[in-house]
Amino acid sequence: MHHGATPRIGGVPIFAGLLSALAALYLGEWHVNSLFFVLAILPVWLAGIIEDVTKKVSPLKRLLAAFVAALLGMWLLDAKLIRLGLPLLDHLVSSYIVLNALLVMLAVGGITHAMNIIDGFNGLAGTVVLMILSALAYVSYQVGDVFLLGQCIALIGATLGFLFWNYPRGTIFAGDGGAYLWGFMIAEICVMLVYRNPSVSPWFPLLLVIYPVWETVFSIYRRKIIRGLPAGLPDAIHLHSLVYKRLVRHMIGSKEAAHIVKRNSMTAPYLWGLTAFSIIPAVLCWSNTPLILLFTGIFILCYCIFYAMIVRFKIKPWMTVGERTSESDENHKLSRDAA
Repeated sequence: MHHGATPRIGGVPIFAGLLSALAALYLGEWHVNSLFFVLAILPVWLAGIIEDVTKKVSPLKRLLAAFVAALLGMWLLDAKLIRLGLPLLDHLVSSYIVLNALLVMLAVGGITHAMNIIDGFNGLAGTVVLMILSALAYVSYQVGDVFLLGQCIALIGATLGFLFWNYPRGTIFAGDGGAYLWGFMIAEICVMLVYRNPSVSPWFPLLLVIYPVWETVFSIYRRKIIRGLPAGLPDAIHLHSLVYKRLVRHMIGSKEAAHIVKRNSMTAPYLWGLTAFSIIPAVLCWSNTPLILLFTGIFILCYCIFYAMIVRFKIKPWMTVGERTSESDENHKLSRDAA
């Protein structure tokens, strides 16, 4: 799905862009909480960058780095989860710091890892990140949280700079460093937004990031439960991979670089549209917990139906894009017969 050797260290310019944006945002007067934010990011960002360069940092070690970063966020930024809308659980997490730490580690580590899961095609993760950050910026503005609004704007700027080179040409990839940076910052902003602003529903972040989170949960389910394989085993049947293989029919089987790059770039818009089904309701209902939970359930249902349609070849003509050559038609038929 890619062509030629492409640098995977997009996390370096994204991080540099973030630092530049924060410096410009505060006009040289570094906000102490922004400095703390950067310090909290470092463990998980470094783990991702080292993996991009050496390929020797296991998923478990990267997840542990995300847990360490989450604990640093609790200590430096007071990023806690003490309000879930469940009275008994709220009492427990607010009364016992260890339980709160475990909950924060699970939430932040999970979202951080989930963002890496969906980073598979040009423009996919980067644009999903832009959509999530824009929603977080909007709600931060609505509740008057200037600090979090600034963090969103800074990362939006850094991400736009990256996307200029990543989509549609794919001349650089975010890599683990970029994906983990995105995931961690989004997770921390979500946690802090709920903790600092009682008017924000505690379930608003879940609907906002439900696409990468559900992609991760569903992947674990189909690997471990359905196929009996290790949950962390990589595979090529994520939703975005299936969209590429079965819905994007532009020059299937062609080995020409231009055709490969174009097919790649035609995949992400499908998932942008899917993500909009969670982002738009989240923005409209950010303070209404019952509606947020309802739309979360609807999104999961829509995802599962969409996935099942593709897997079972129940694809409607309007769902496909691109024209196939006679040679690619034959290759597609052989692929379908093999499946």
